[in-house]
Amino acid sequence: MFSTHELGRRPGSMRRMTCTLPAPADLAVGMVGVPKDADVELELRFESVMEGVLVTGTAQAPLISECSRCLESSTSSIEVDFQELFFYPVESGLFQTGEEESVLSGDLLDLEPILRDAVVLALPLSPLCRDDCPGLCTECGIRLAEAGPDHRHEKLDARWADLGKLMEHNDNDQEG
Repeated sequence: MFSTHELGRRPGSMRRMTCTLPAPADLAVGMVGVPKDADVELELRFESVMEGVLVTGTAQAPLISECSRCLESSTSSIEVDFQELFFYPVESGLFQTGEEESVLSGDLLDLEPILRDAVVLALPLSPLCRDDCPGLCTECGIRLAEAGPDHRHEKLDARWADLGKLMEHNDNDQEG
């Protein structure tokens, strides 16, 4: 919760703020997210307008992800911009608000839902450890980046398996 008391209700008043807050839980989607209680750096600008308080900001946070191709864990960071108008309460008699609009609670406003929406919508649905990640071998599950270019599996057609056994048997007879 942030206080807008210093702004008053005078349109044109502005206040800037920089702060670091712990990340809320569940700031994630699938295989990528911001760890709970990680430091989220916020740069905020609060502007008083006729209808309420306009909040414009930037959030930076660390990310932990798992590559969608090779399942390797990695860390990175994300930076998102957001903007939201928080309306003055309806009891002021000046403005009507809809259900989905953000409303000030007295002089306080809650940025968590706006921050959550901005971060979660910016997260990749299929994170990669690197753009050219080759993934995992479909036969043995080894990471192809570690296996090297000569990694192969000999594939035998099941229909010829008995012929292979016969050939092995003949080779053993000739050696003996």
